[in-house]
Amino acid sequence: MSDMNINDQEALGALVEGKSDEEINQLLQAAGVDTVLDQIFTAMKDRFQPDKAAGQTAVVQWDISTPDGTETYQFKVDNGTCEITKGGTDSARVTLGLSLPDFIRFISGKLDGMQAFMSGRLKLSGDMMFAQTMQAWFAA
Repeated sequence: MSDMNINDQEALGALVEGKSDEEINQLLQAAGVDTVLDQIFTAMKDRFQPDKAAGQTAVVQWDISTPDGTETYQFKVDNGTCEITKGGTDSARVTLGLSLPDFIRFISGKLDGMQAFMSGRLKLSGDMMFAQTMQAWFAA
C-alpha cells in the first residue's frame, strides 16, 4: 500500500472493498498507519476548494480509532484557507469519529456517511448540520 497513490480514491476503494476490518488494519499497519493517515489528510488539503468555504471559519476534528489508539487530526478552515494539524487541541465545531477501517472506507467512497452515522459506525459531536455542508468543500 505504501506504493499506492492515496490521491486515487478509486484505487483506495478497490484495495479495501470486500475486506474485513482485521484485513484492512493489517494492510495499513504494514504500510505504516501514521504514514497513510498523513498522506490522506495531505490529499484532503490538496482537494480543498477555497471558493466553496469562503466566509467560513471552523475546526473539523477527526478521531480515528486504530489498533494502537486514537489518532486525531484537525482540519482548520479560515475564510478560504485550510491547515491540517495532527493531534490538534483547538475547540472543534464538529468532531467525526470512525474506526481506521471505516475511515478508509469512508474516504474511498465505499462507506456512505449517512448510513455510517445511522448504524453507529460514524460518531458525530458538535454541529451536525455543518458536517453535511463541509463535504462540498472538497473536490471528488
